[in-house]
Amino acid sequence: MTTNATAPTSPPGRGIPRPKATTARRTSVFLSTHPRTRLALLLSAPLFWLALVYVVALAALLVTAFWSVDSFTGQITTEWTLDNIITVLTGSLYQTVTLRTIGVALLVTIIDVALALPIAFYMAKVASPRARRLLVIAVLMPLWASYLVKAYAWRSVLSQDGILEWVLAPFGLHTPGYGLTATIITLSYLWLPYVILPIYAGLERVPDSLLEASADLGGKSWPTIRHVVLPLAAPAIIAGTIFSFSLSLGDYITVNIVGGASQMLGNLVYTNVGAANNLPLAAAIALIPIAIIFGYLALVRRTGALDNL
Repeated sequence: MTTNATAPTSPPGRGIPRPKATTARRTSVFLSTHPRTRLALLLSAPLFWLALVYVVALAALLVTAFWSVDSFTGQITTEWTLDNIITVLTGSLYQTVTLRTIGVALLVTIIDVALALPIAFYMAKVASPRARRLLVIAVLMPLWASYLVKAYAWRSVLSQDGILEWVLAPFGLHTPGYGLTATIITLSYLWLPYVILPIYAGLERVPDSLLEASADLGGKSWPTIRHVVLPLAAPAIIAGTIFSFSLSLGDYITVNIVGGASQMLGNLVYTNVGAANNLPLAAAIALIPIAIIFGYLALVRRTGALDNL
């Protein structure tokens, strides 16, 4: 005689042990149901670092501009004064250097946009996928080299015994040598990749169907570019100008290497921080490019260019 033995069954819900209500579990449950709190905690560390490095440093710079240097001891006097601001705003030297710096930055930006537009358009709309990848690598490759190496390379090219003089001499021309022209050429080369990439990204988002529709309606190449491509790519172009203009506005190393006796705002800041040992005046001078950049960003903000950065 056989008997069928059946194992006792546990009541429902008692087979799987309930996890312990630990602090980590309660925190996990809370964060899973509060996405905003989770996002705030995730961004707290980088935002704290950004505030510490950028905002606090900028505030310290602003405060330092209202201090002065004791002419006898050379020590910074933490007494509030507007002397540095008045000196920077009314001094003919600072006005001349400010206009020169803005002019150089504008010329560099115009040159880079003029060079970047056809390159970016070819990459986005004409080149094959394989050629496009190779061109992107070619654009990024100069960024792998050191800034100083590239600047000194241009110093060698632009020198009186450089390769540019060797190329131009048979035609009766000569190298520009060191000066503002050399500064503009070198800065245009240095910042060109930063202008090409956002314009390329903007042109890549322009639908090919719009170009085909313009061609079907009899539109020629230049009217199509002027009336279809440029309006859609304008935010990306402005985004590229932000890079070239702001980087040129604050640069001083290139001017020291290829600029000869020319000075820009960055050089004045560097001189007053180092040789002159006048940090408050240097801070006051540094406020000029900062104010210009903030004004430029305020103007371009409405165009949507900041979304392309």
